[in-house]
Amino acid sequence: MNRSHFIKTSATGAIGMSLGSWSTLDYKTVKEAVIGHGSHRYKIDLNWGALNPNYYPVNDCHEMVQDKKGHLYLLTNHTKNNILIYNTSGTLVGSWGHEYPGAHGLSIHDENGTEFLYIADNNRHELIKTTLSGRVIQVFPFPAISEKYTKPEEYIPTESCVAPNGDVYVADGYGAQYILHYNAKGELLNVFGGRGTENDQFQNAHGICLDTRSKTPSLLISERQGNELKRFDLQGNYMSSSALPGAYICRPVIHKQEVYLATIWSGDGAADSGFISILNKDNQLISAPGGVPPVYGSDRKLEKMRQGLQVFKHPHDVCIDPDDNLYVTQWNAGKTYPIKLFRV
Repeated sequence: MNRSHFIKTSATGAIGMSLGSWSTLDYKTVKEAVIGHGSHRYKIDLNWGALNPNYYPVNDCHEMVQDKKGHLYLLTNHTKNNILIYNTSGTLVGSWGHEYPGAHGLSIHDENGTEFLYIADNNRHELIKTTLSGRVIQVFPFPAISEKYTKPEEYIPTESCVAPNGDVYVADGYGAQYILHYNAKGELLNVFGGRGTENDQFQNAHGICLDTRSKTPSLLISERQGNELKRFDLQGNYMSSSALPGAYICRPVIHKQEVYLATIWSGDGAADSGFISILNKDNQLISAPGGVPPVYGSDRKLEKMRQGLQVFKHPHDVCIDPDDNLYVTQWNAGKTYPIKLFRV
């Protein structure tokens, strides 16, 4: 990691680029707006983290995680710097990575006090474990041994998570829709899921996370095209589903007792229609920043969701800091930087 980079940011240019999805609103309106519902409401900073794109360009800002020191790691598929490292005020403190052209999924795991990153690369068809400074520790390659694939191009991993015992789960969200379960050594233990419409199958298994909110950990897996969040045990057995009609959800992120999901499209899946979904401990939608208020009918089913105000184009991930502020990264959003939402 080179922490001696100079931050070459043009204030006026940064604001202009960040306001791309607010073409009908002026900057003052954006600064004064409050979005969200109930106890989870937020003010908006569209200019957070904006940099000079001549020096720190991004294509898609796919995902973001925070380490124990409070640094935020942004993953982008621009190979000039695949990782941009910020502090919570939006100042760049480091950058690295030129070898991840399909950088898509980013997770962080603490192993006996040392944190590691896991990068799911669409183009390389691999999951790569690195140190926080970018040194490669381990590669989980194309899983030919699974006998589910005939060539690497059929395997397009989108996300990963790590269990308390070190086992690694990889979601093949853009490929054949399997979940691959490895031990810490990289030995394949199990494969489950696959493309289909049964409860234990997926229509775009885009994201996965470990849910430790109860005594028995489980897996939460987002079925983006199916508008559902599915729960499996650690052995790959289907447990339950939570329907989120009209919400095309990316990976689940757990913070305290809530689940946060960037919702890349809404309604019938139109472009530029995203918002953020926030679920309570019972996986009920309680707030939708950028979306219409969530309403549950007399049958206890959620009414179809859609975007309410175009704060976002295509949210792809959300990171939550200890003060409950949100950092939203976006796919296909005019090469703009993350948006910060301040909890109010």
